[in-house]
Amino acid sequence: MSPLSIHRPISSDAAVGSERLHNLERAALRHGVPVEDVVLIAVNLYGISSDQDRHRARVNLRLVRRPDVAWQIIVPLNRPASPFQLRGDELYLNGEVVAHVERIDADEAVGGYFRNGGRAATLNPNARSRCVGCGWCPNTLEAAADPRLQEEQGLDDLLRALGEQHPRHDLAELTEVTVSTGCFEREEAAVAHLTALRPALERAGVGARIGFLTSVLRSDEAFRTIASVVSPFVLRLTVEHFTRREALMKSTKADLRPQEFPDLLARARVAGLDTSYTYIVGLDPMEDLVRGVTALVDVINAFPNFQIFQAHTVLMQGMRTPGAEGLDYYLQARTAIERSMASTGLRPVGWECYRPLWYFTYAGEDLIDGPR
Repeated sequence: MSPLSIHRPISSDAAVGSERLHNLERAALRHGVPVEDVVLIAVNLYGISSDQDRHRARVNLRLVRRPDVAWQIIVPLNRPASPFQLRGDELYLNGEVVAHVERIDADEAVGGYFRNGGRAATLNPNARSRCVGCGWCPNTLEAAADPRLQEEQGLDDLLRALGEQHPRHDLAELTEVTVSTGCFEREEAAVAHLTALRPALERAGVGARIGFLTSVLRSDEAFRTIASVVSPFVLRLTVEHFTRREALMKSTKADLRPQEFPDLLARARVAGLDTSYTYIVGLDPMEDLVRGVTALVDVINAFPNFQIFQAHTVLMQGMRTPGAEGLDYYLQARTAIERSMASTGLRPVGWECYRPLWYFTYAGEDLIDGPR
């Protein structure tokens, strides 16, 4: 049995640190996935050892085996027990170079940044760094440069600043603008922000779809308002996990029960909104993961954001479901999700997630996408 098997939990840092490329190759063969995907999943799971004292960083890299595709991942760089070591511009797996690192940026809570080669943007307009409610969230470890916007002028200023940072100084290229913040505690505040954001985008010459990561939008009235004033719009419900919600999540998320998810998303679809959700892989037992994903396949029309759980502290390590400290759990979850999602015809979009389970293939088919 492989040292990475889910049936043999990694019980010490030494066990993780001893992993080598041939172990990842064997895991790839067992699960029928490219070794390149396994390497990137493992980097997300184990983090990187380096001389940089950073809890998290945005790392742009190209795999030695597939240098034609650039990836951006967000990982901790202060994991001394990780089998991945950063030395200069090279990423090593126990002495063997597996990737070339092109750029490293601190994963600060900033007002906004670009994805997908400048065709998508993420906004943090409501002080994401102040949201500290969920036990598995790394926001408390980040530096903060994302002041809460108080008025309409603040949105205009934020978009103006982003326009200056755009690779081609042209926000009209944007096709998706994602609002990523956990600090809208009330539905009314979220709706008010979204109805202000759409005209601000129009003043900036942007007609992109707005995506909103939230669990506070719940009423038919809110859905109707957004459909009439804010669309095109995708509701990305922050499901996160199906079990232990009261123990691990802040109350404004935990009070939405898993049995309520399908009805909420179905009502949003009826109102004319696109729908999806976010989910953290590694917190639920596999049977609960499969049951929950299956229950939502008929009420979404955009591929969910499935993220690998990264344990940034000893306390977070204890939040993992048994077995999720090992790589096989995530490879099994990958296959299970593919099977559950098969009837939807949906496929992952690489730039939408920096901690995904899929890179070069999905359900045995090639994923063709641009730089991350």
